[in-house]
This record gives sequence, structure tokens and C-alpha cells, in this order.
Amino acid sequence: MKNSFVLLILLLISIFANAQSDWPRTLETKKGGKIIMYQPQPESLKDGVLIGRAAVSVREIAGNEPIFGAVWYEAKLLTDRDSRMATMESIKITDVKFPDVSDSEKLTQFKKLLESEIPKWNLEISMDALIATIEQETGVVSDELKNDPPKVIYTTNASTLVLIDGEPKLQMDDQIKMQRVINTPFLMVQSTEDKKYYLSGGKFWYVSTSLKEGWKNTTQLPGSIKQLDQQIKEQEKQDEKTESKENETPREIIISTEPAELIQSDGAGVFASIQGTNLLYMSNSEDEIFMDINEQKYYVLITGRWYNASAMKGPWQFISSDKLPTDFQKIPEGTPKDNVLSSVAGTEAAKEAVMDAQIPQTAKVDRKSATCTVKYDGEPKFEKIEGTSLLVAMNTSSTVLQSGNKYYCVENAVWFESASAKGPWVVSSDRPSEVDKIPASSSAYNVKYVYIYDTTPEYVYVGYTPGYMGCYVYGPTVVYGTGYYYNPWYGPYYYPRPVTYGFSMHYNPWTGWSMGFHYSAGFFHMSIYGGGGYWGPPMYRPPYHPPHHGGYYGRGGNTIINTGDININRGRSNNIYNDRKGVATRDTQRGNVNANNKAVPRNGNNQNLDRGKTTQQPATRDAARNPNNVIADRQGNVYQKKTDGNWQQRNNNQW
Repeated sequence: MKNSFVLLILLLISIFANAQSDWPRTLETKKGGKIIMYQPQPESLKDGVLIGRAAVSVREIAGNEPIFGAVWYEAKLLTDRDSRMATMESIKITDVKFPDVSDSEKLTQFKKLLESEIPKWNLEISMDALIATIEQETGVVSDELKNDPPKVIYTTNASTLVLIDGEPKLQMDDQIKMQRVINTPFLMVQSTEDKKYYLSGGKFWYVSTSLKEGWKNTTQLPGSIKQLDQQIKEQEKQDEKTESKENETPREIIISTEPAELIQSDGAGVFASIQGTNLLYMSNSEDEIFMDINEQKYYVLITGRWYNASAMKGPWQFISSDKLPTDFQKIPEGTPKDNVLSSVAGTEAAKEAVMDAQIPQTAKVDRKSATCTVKYDGEPKFEKIEGTSLLVAMNTSSTVLQSGNKYYCVENAVWFESASAKGPWVVSSDRPSEVDKIPASSSAYNVKYVYIYDTTPEYVYVGYTPGYMGCYVYGPTVVYGTGYYYNPWYGPYYYPRPVTYGFSMHYNPWTGWSMGFHYSAGFFHMSIYGGGGYWGPPMYRPPYHPPHHGGYYGRGGNTIINTGDININRGRSNNIYNDRKGVATRDTQRGNVNANNKAVPRNGNNQNLDRGKTTQQPATRDAARNPNNVIADRQGNVYQKKTDGNWQQRNNNQW
């Protein structure tokens, strides 16, 4: 048995080193024996620590009966939501159990050796496999959000909703030398020649004598607008922008100065049936519009929230995802509308989406080199956060909190602290105790989802879950945004706040949240000619102050959104820790960076292109001959799934 334990250790180490995706893993011995480790079973994930177990079997000599057992582990996760992979660090083997091995000293030695050797290797785990197998020990806490319906606008022709944050505010833009509407992410300017208003939308321009109505396509541009148009074309050329096919004809422009959503169809609505249900869906629309035949009601999915009405013109009312007609759960996978299953309570897709919302993006922050800069519009101005003793700064794009005599700032999902609201700022090893009490009615709500997991004298281990980016768990599904309207800051600077409605935010199980097709016709110019977005943390809502505005952190030309099904962060990694000084992600930890400290691109299988092969390889990994059909329960009992689908327990060294 001693040699078998050594072989088992070598097997586990080689498995962790190679991190293959096929299970179980098999190692054949010189005597014809075999050691098998079955797929690890995560049990819980809390504060960045993964707890789990795995079943193993040992066969000393060919012909002998295998001995089954289980190992338990705890590991700190370093995650990368881009590649959907996680690396286990600081692995601790907490227990081993082999019912047929009575030598306690040998088991103790086995545990210690595993604990000392396994951390030397990079054990990887697929985040999707993690989500599929994790067994949460406690229920997911649902956010308390606002779900009142926005103004829902239905049109039957190609339209674009232009959202303005309240009444339009014109301000001179010193860079383009004309008046511009600053409280919108769309490019709306006033010509210096005819004093009319012009809106840029892809290769088309629209003109009106009123900012809030009357917009028409025009090809007759005054000189100042022609010059701006040429600058935009040059910018697009530099960014290698490609024209969208949906940008071939002008669109109807709809202005809203209040939270609103646009749904539309290509002509009068045409409905098609969904197999096995009493549901119809609008087949000539890119929006999620349904009709329940039994109720004779329309249902529409907006930002992950369901609303229903007796007519397309409304009025619409919110309906919880667990109160939907049961036929929504019966929508077959593989059909045109199976993507909404993520927003239907009780479906596997919804459960996986909720679980995914608990998986953090993690990083290691260097206390010495990580920096933070906060700029205010004048002297810092703070307001109290309801239900807490915390104060939040209003006249800055950064999230700055005051807790007693101490100040905290969350920048790019890293907590910083200072004795002064103006800094200097250093990496914080804790966060205010009342952060978890911040209500959704506060614009600082998303910092609840930025965590500090561990600290050392040199580093702080941090992470953020999708809540920081606006993805929240509401009951049994996920939604985008809090549903609250947050007043912006107006002064010499304009600081917009996150919004929920207005951009057709929808959830895709593979890509997360993205904007809808309504904006695929080039209406966003998020460069020096754009006003920046309203969504997410500060990197998505830079301040407007001529001439320093637009782009991420005031840098122009980083992103131009121009294609259908727009991702919030197109053109950059979805991991906002990437490319930050003093912040090490999973890729930089593993050396998967290029000379510019950029993450190495990944192929279609989400594997690193430069990942080297390891030298230790198990003799065989024959999943066909050794099916992945053995698991261990929390007590260490081992079960095997029979061909008839039933499970049998291993007792007295036999099934």
C-alpha cells in the first residue's frame, strides 16, 4: 500500500500540473496497477476560497480490487472571466479518507505530502465546469432592486433611441469648436453656421431645429459639420471600423429625456409559434417579444426583467420571473428564443447565470506600485448614504466614500484608502464595515461587489463579481442595473451615473451583458467625439469637460462601438484588472503576457496560445475505458453510477 500511496500522490501532482479537461485521470503502474482520480466536486465558493472534494481509486496490481477513497481541499481562486479558467493557489488538503486503510500515520503523511507538493503546480479548473458542479451551501442573497417599468416605446420601422440625461444641456466644446449636448453618450452638436442641431449616426447625419424632436436624415451639411464628419471618418479608419449592414438606410430618431426602452419590429408584428408551448414570439423583431395565447397578453424582456401588457402600446407592468406562465420554462433549447431561458426561473440556464454571477474576477495588487488618482470638480462635496453612516463624494467620477475620519476609493475594482479626501491614496487592506448596507438607491451600490480576500505585507488579494459591472441577482435570475435613476453632477464637469434602461441591455449565456442591435448603425462614437457611456464603474462613464473628455479615463480613441449585439467592453478585455500598474491577473501571474504587458490572445478553445507542455504526463487518460462515473459525498462515501442510471455505494471494498 505504501507504493500505491506514492503513486497516488504522483498522479494527483501530474493531474494538477497538466490540468487537462478530460476526466477521470489515470496512471498505470509498472506492475499493471492503476490509480484513478475522478472529476473534482466543488462544494462552495466564498470570499474567493473554493472548497471541494474528489473521489480516487488505487489498484496495486493488475487483477486486484481497487481501493476507493476521497480527498478534500481548500484553494484560493485566481480567476480570469475572459478565458473562463481559474487557477487554484494556496491549496490546502484538509482531509483524506480511505475506508479500507487503517494506518492513521500513513494517512497523515499522505495529507502533508499532498499539501506541500500540489501548490507547486498550477491547478486549473474551468469556470463553466465549476458553475456546473458547485454545490452552494447557502442560498444566494437576492438584491433589493427597483423594477418599475421604464417608458416602453414600440415602433414598426428601423429606429434608434437617443437617451438624454434630463433636459438637454448645451456646452461649448473647445476641441470641436461648437456647442454640444453634454448629457448624452450620442454626438449631438449645434452648427456654427445655421444654428441647427446635428446628430451623428454611422454614415448618416440627422438634423433638427429642436433637440427633442423633428430629426430627419440630411446630406446637406454646413462646413463645420463636414469638417467634424471628416474627423470621425479618419478616427474610424484608424480604429479599423467596419460598416454594419444595418447602416445602409437612415433610421427614425426617437429622443427621450427620461428612462426608456425601445422595442421594434420590421413592419407590423409577425408572430410564430414555439414548439410544445402556448407561446408565440415576434419573428420579425430582434427584441424578446412574446404572446401568451392562454392569457392573450404580451410579454417583453428588458434588462433581464419581464413586463407584460394587454397591448403593445402598454401599459406595461413588471412580473417576476417565477410568476411567468409555465410555458416559458418549456421553450426548447436550440430554438430561436432559447436565449431567454437564462431569464426564466427554474431553468438550468437561469441557475447557471445566477451561479456565474457569484464567480469573482480576481487579482493580486502590489501595495508599493498600485496607484489611484481622484479628481474633483472643485472642493470635494459629500452626501450621506441612506441607511448608513457613510458619505459618498458627488463631484467626481470616482467612487469615494467617507467612513468616520477615513476615506476610501474604489478604482478599477481595487480599494484604496487615505486620511484625506484628496489623497494621497494607498492600497487598502480592508473596506468600510458598512459597505454591505449600501442600498441600491445609491449610485455607490456596485462597490459592494468589490472584495478584499487576503493580505500580506507585500500584496492584497482582491476580486469583483459581476455586480460591480451592473449584473445583479434578483430572485432566481440575473438582471442588469438596479432600476434606480441617479442624479448626475453638473458643474464645469459633467459626471453621469450608471443607468439601467435605454440601451437594450440583454443577457447572453456565452458573452454576458451587451447592448442591443438598435445601436449597431454607428450611433456611438466613444472616442474624442463621444460623450462616454453611463453604465458600470467609472471606466465606462468618464466625465465630460471640454476639451478633456471621452474615452476611458479621458483618453480618446480606445473604443468605437459599431457592430450588432454590442458588448459593453468591445475592444478591451472584459477583465478590468488587465493592464493596470501594480495589479497582477491570472495571465500575468502565469507569464502569459507580451512585451507590452498585454494578455496573450486566446484561440477558439480559450486556451493560451503560448502555453507550454508539461514534462510530467500520466501514462494514460482513457476516459472511455474508465468512465467518469464515480463520486464522493461529503462524508467520503464513494458511489458509482451504473449503466441503468442508478447509483451504488462502495461498501467493504465492493459495490
